[in-house]
Amino acid sequence: ELNNEIVGVLVLYSHEQQVEIKNIAVAENHQNKGIGKLLLNYATERAKNTGYAELIIGTANSSIHQLYLYQKVGFELKEIRKHFFTDHYQQPIVENGIVARHLVILSKKL
Repeated sequence: ELNNEIVGVLVLYSHEQQVEIKNIAVAENHQNKGIGKLLLNYATERAKNTGYAELIIGTANSSIHQLYLYQKVGFELKEIRKHFFTDHYQQPIVENGIVARHLVILSKKL
């Protein structure tokens, strides 16, 4: 929150030895101010302090800005689930002029 306004959200889901970031979002008018990085760092510390060994996050192959940010804060490519978005969504999703086809999973060892 910033001045009683919600500017970012983070949803964590715990599995056996890992925590997954299910959702992370920053209000459009507050993007590019470091809030996303703060949320990712918070998720990392929370997962680490709770005793988990790995933090994972998924995004589309077309999510260029997210892929950049996640790798910048230490996430590494773990797997690609081919045709995830084209198989599970009726309408095409297009970001940055690129069709979202594949789910890219990134991982951070804690």
